[in-house]
Amino acid sequence: MLFLVYILLGIFIAFMGMQYLMILRSKKNKGKRVEQVSGKLGKMMLRGQKAMVYFYSPTCRACKVQTPIIDRLISDGHEIQKVDISRDISTARKFGVMATPTTVVLEGDKIVEFLVGAKTEEKLRRYF
Repeated sequence: MLFLVYILLGIFIAFMGMQYLMILRSKKNKGKRVEQVSGKLGKMMLRGQKAMVYFYSPTCRACKVQTPIIDRLISDGHEIQKVDISRDISTARKFGVMATPTTVVLEGDKIVEFLVGAKTEEKLRRYF
């Protein structure tokens, strides 16, 4: 019985450690310049203004909570580009996205903030 507890505890610690490392690696993207992005997102970046890119996946549970918040921000007139990583993995790789949902705040082609996981509407509004 005690052996089973140790195994479960080890799995839990490994899972939490991997999540922590993923967040640390994502934070290293802050300040990075993103190059060679095409389409609407590339045009948005060329304008040089502050904008947000939201990376999501249709099968992600946290994305199902985050996406309505992003949609409200878009309907309020905020410059946000949504990227479905199941359809556009190459763009996600250029930004260094390793998990969904991920929200990236840009100024031109420079990453100002890299947010991993679901965030509140109030927190996202602070970046505009």
